[in-house]
Amino acid sequence: MAGLEGIEQPRGHSRATAARWSPAVEDEHALKALELFGNPTESEVPLPSRPESAATARRLAQVVVLRQWGLTPKMTEDAVLLVSELVGNAVRHTGARVFGLRMRRRRGWIRVEVRDPSRGLPCLLPVQAMDVSGRGLFLVDKLSDRWGVDLLPRGKTTWFEMRVADR
Repeated sequence: MAGLEGIEQPRGHSRATAARWSPAVEDEHALKALELFGNPTESEVPLPSRPESAATARRLAQVVVLRQWGLTPKMTEDAVLLVSELVGNAVRHTGARVFGLRMRRRRGWIRVEVRDPSRGLPCLLPVQAMDVSGRGLFLVDKLSDRWGVDLLPRGKTTWFEMRVADR
């Protein structure tokens, strides 16, 4: 975690959980999410505003960035983390029943958008070394090349963009 170097973090998974995880299983879950919810590169994917939707959004981002767009594992890891942060904010702070996930790629850039019906703006908070929450937009600000919010007649779209090397 940013700012917590040298401080031991609690382990979130037991040995049994860690032993069961594998990239092949995660790929299978990601492909299943794509099949069930749709492809966020083709149209906006509606997701229920529940904490477990963050896992679905991460899986969709993983399969799109790594498999469909063929970008690096590091780029995939960063994009998946940032998707999770935007989705977490939408679930926690908007009061929405549903939010939308959209992913786009154009020459030299990827863009991820999370649309929700709230017009409340997200706040980039100052982060202290021992903070355990409030780091989401800090991470978006540090790992993306640019991010912002577009107000809509009914709600907003919070987005981030990352520069990519085109082949």
